[in-house]
Amino acid sequence: MKLYRFLTGPDDATFCHKVTAALNKGWHLFGSPTYSFDAETKTMRCGQAVAKDVDGVEYDPGIKLGDF
Repeated sequence: MKLYRFLTGPDDATFCHKVTAALNKGWHLFGSPTYSFDAETKTMRCGQAVAKDVDGVEYDPGIKLGDF
């Protein structure tokens, strides 16, 4: 099964730690990161897609992607 997640967060160390944690759990960067201004909160936001192949498990819409 192929899994896909899109990680988002504020432009600070917490976002980098979120991506780093995913990479250390076997996820791989998928595409380029994004960077955007949130006009409501007047802050910059980051995004990064990650993907992972998991053998021996069938996809179910109820799975929690962060558990993998």
